[in-house]
Amino acid sequence: MATKIRLQRHGRKKRAFYHIVVADSRAPRDGRFIEKIGTYNPITNPATIDLDVNKATEWLLKGAEATDTAAAILSYKGAKYKKHLQVGVNKGAITQEEADKKFAAWMAEKDNKVQSKLDGLSKARDEKRAADLKAEEAKKEAIAAKIQERLAAEAAANAPAEETTEEVATEEATEEIAEASTEEAASDEAPAEESAE
Repeated sequence: MATKIRLQRHGRKKRAFYHIVVADSRAPRDGRFIEKIGTYNPITNPATIDLDVNKATEWLLKGAEATDTAAAILSYKGAKYKKHLQVGVNKGAITQEEADKKFAAWMAEKDNKVQSKLDGLSKARDEKRAADLKAEEAKKEAIAAKIQERLAAEAAANAPAEETTEEVATEEATEEIAEASTEEAASDEAPAEESAE
């Protein structure tokens, strides 16, 4: 029976999520499988891969063929490298301890690369957030300046009108006072004339 290590699609439309399975090559893509050895989520950045490296290595040593994407995932997680080291151990080229040391060193280097990528993404996200906040503050200040200018223009437009109304009011008040004083004077003169007669 020809076995393949391949991806089995799950998840909804445009939100794919894959199971990494070992299946008969004649079985349908999402059909029967022999064993599930991991999961792959390409939506996240970086992609989330959960793989049982030991089981994947066992199946590779048994002769399972990996599809292109599955082969890339196995290489990324170190299953192919572990298989390579195990073949060397089986041939007697290196000991199991040396192979384990080499694999552990490779995994540590790989983890450092992944962590540096995560740190870079986090830093870029923080920088973008800071730039967005700065741009928003500048926008708020520009809006506040426009509002102040508009209020100052309205105050300037209203101030001359108020001055003219105050001047008119003072003029009217003086006229009323003058009229009132002339009326008083006229009323004072009228009784004097009456008494003279």
